[in-house]
Amino acid sequence: MSFEKSMQMKSFYALIIILIINSGCSFKPTEVARITIKGSDSMFQLTEKLAEEYMKLYPGISVYVSGGGTAVGINAMINGEVDICTASRDLKPEEAKSLADYYGTVGLFYLIAKDALCIYVNPANPVRNLTIDELRNIYECKIVNWKELDGKNQKIIPVIRNINSGTHLYFRDHILLGEEYCSDVEIKPTTPDIIEFVEANENAIGYGSIGYKGKINSLNIEGIEPSAQNAQNDSYPITRYLHFFTSRTPKGAVKNFIDWVLSPVGQKVIKQSGFIPLWEVPPQ
Repeated sequence: MSFEKSMQMKSFYALIIILIINSGCSFKPTEVARITIKGSDSMFQLTEKLAEEYMKLYPGISVYVSGGGTAVGINAMINGEVDICTASRDLKPEEAKSLADYYGTVGLFYLIAKDALCIYVNPANPVRNLTIDELRNIYECKIVNWKELDGKNQKIIPVIRNINSGTHLYFRDHILLGEEYCSDVEIKPTTPDIIEFVEANENAIGYGSIGYKGKINSLNIEGIEPSAQNAQNDSYPITRYLHFFTSRTPKGAVKNFIDWVLSPVGQKVIKQSGFIPLWEVPPQ
């Protein structure tokens, strides 16, 4: 299935899931409960903000958010350690099999936001645009000097996320087409760490979610700016969905939290956090 077809199918499934969860059991606003969430570091700041705003509305519910990477969150969900896994990629086949073996189901996924995966460079770098092929060649170490891209005569320093990161695997699968990163790369645990490295190194290049900011430039890809509008209409080439996963059909406070995230109020929080809501949020 093509990348474009996959995105269209996800948009369809997102609408179906919203209809399903909004038809479930009722929730008492006075309920006392604890919700545990773990996974994507790219989604950590966003999920913390969502939890913070939700707890203001439901003070009897405590929402605990931690990161560690998508793979860590998926393993925690499979082992029954968390209620919700946050993920910046799809389940891998072996992860889906583990869920099916343990729970008799591949679980449920909820598309909660869209994200433009930005390519960061230092502001002193004159390069402002890359093609997908050029980006792939940089991370496969086939292009090693910025002068090959009309930049300065300086060695390129690619920086990537670690193997537990959903963004690491998403980039490998969609940009490197499943091939491995070359060995001459810097590895950082989180997006803020990548941004800090790029800020300090004029010749560095890294990647991360649109919701993270810093003293960096985000390159155009194939001449298209990584903006919210371009991600929402899928014209930006590296647009992806951000997910919640659950091992079984959510109930009570967990279901109510997911419903709220997908509501206009929750989607507005997503927009305010610098990420991209599933649909245009009307101003209030």
